[in-house]
Amino acid sequence: MRLGLLCLLIGAAILVCAAAAGADDEAQSASARSGKTDWFLHARYGVFVHYLFGLQNGEDNPHSLGRHTSWDECVKAFDVQRFAKQMHEAGAGYVIFTMMQRTRYIIAPNDTFDRITGYAPGEACATRDLVLDLYNALHKYRIPLMLYWTGDGPLDDPKAGAAMGFRGSGPVSEQFVRNWASVVSEYGERYGDRVAGYWCDGCYRSIGYDDRRLAILASGLRAGSERRIIALNVGVEARVHSYSRHEDFTTGEQNAFKDIPDARFVGGEQWHLLSFLGDNWAQPGTRLGKRQLVDYVAACNAKGGVVSIDVMLYRDGAIDRSQLEILKALRPGLERKPAAGKSGG
Repeated sequence: MRLGLLCLLIGAAILVCAAAAGADDEAQSASARSGKTDWFLHARYGVFVHYLFGLQNGEDNPHSLGRHTSWDECVKAFDVQRFAKQMHEAGAGYVIFTMMQRTRYIIAPNDTFDRITGYAPGEACATRDLVLDLYNALHKYRIPLMLYWTGDGPLDDPKAGAAMGFRGSGPVSEQFVRNWASVVSEYGERYGDRVAGYWCDGCYRSIGYDDRRLAILASGLRAGSERRIIALNVGVEARVHSYSRHEDFTTGEQNAFKDIPDARFVGGEQWHLLSFLGDNWAQPGTRLGKRQLVDYVAACNAKGGVVSIDVMLYRDGAIDRSQLEILKALRPGLERKPAAGKSGG
C-alpha cells in the first residue's frame, strides 16, 4: 500500500512538473514571437483579397468585368495605384494578397518554378512582378504587404503538379514539399523584408502535412527575412487556435466574425482571425453593418487579437464599393475604442 501510494505521489509530481514545463515553454514561445508580431497587433485589422485566374480572368465571374485574356495580360492590367489608394481609404493596417491557388498561375516571375515545370515565362508565372509593384504602391501609404501562399501548390495543373512530385492522389510527398518550398524561397530571397508575412493555406494533416513537412515549407516561407511572420492553415475549426511550432500567428480561418480571443497569445502564437465580409469568400456585399464590424474588431483588439477581412476584388484593382464604404468607417470607429497594449490581454 505504501509503495503504491509513493508511486502515485511520484507520478503526480512528474505530471505537475511536465505541465509547468509546458506552460513555461508556451510563455517563452509567446515572448519570442511578441517582438515579431507587435506591428501586427498594433495594425488591429487588415484586408484580404483573392486575386486568381478563375476570378479576375474568368469572364463568367463579375470579378473579371467580363474580360478573359492570357494570364500575363491580366496581371499586367491590374492597377496597383487604384488598389493601394482604396486600401488607404479602408484604413487597412496591412494587406494579404493571393499569389496563386492550386493552379499554375502565379502573380510574379519565378525561375525555379519554370525550371521545375518546363513552363515558359508568362505561361504560368506572370512576367510582371505584381508583388513588387504592390509593395511599392502600398508602401507610399505605409501599409505592409503580406502574401497568401499554399501548401498544396499547383495540384490542379497536371503538368506542374507532376513535375513538383505530386503522384496524382494521396498525400503530398517530401519531394513535392521541397520543390514547392524552393519556389517560395526564390520569392522570399528576392523580396526580403518587403514581404512582411505569409498566410499559407492547404497545410492540412489530411494531405500529409506533419511536423517534418511543415518545417520544410516554413523554411521556404521565411527565406530572405528573419522578421517575416507566417501562419500555416489547418482549416476551419470551432475556435481559433495554434497549429504548428513553425508559425508565428494563427491562420484563424472562420466562416463568421464570431470568435473572440481570451488573450493575445494562444498556444504561444499571436491570435488572428480571418473571415469574409460578403456572403462567402471573395463575394460582394456586407453581412455586417458598420457598427457591428467596429464592435467586433474592437472586442478582438481589446483582448490582443488581430482581424483580417476578406473582400471582393475586381480585375482593375478596385474592391466592391459597398464593402469599401463599410471599411472606411472601421478605422475611425476603432480610434474611439480601447486596444490591447504591447503585451496584449
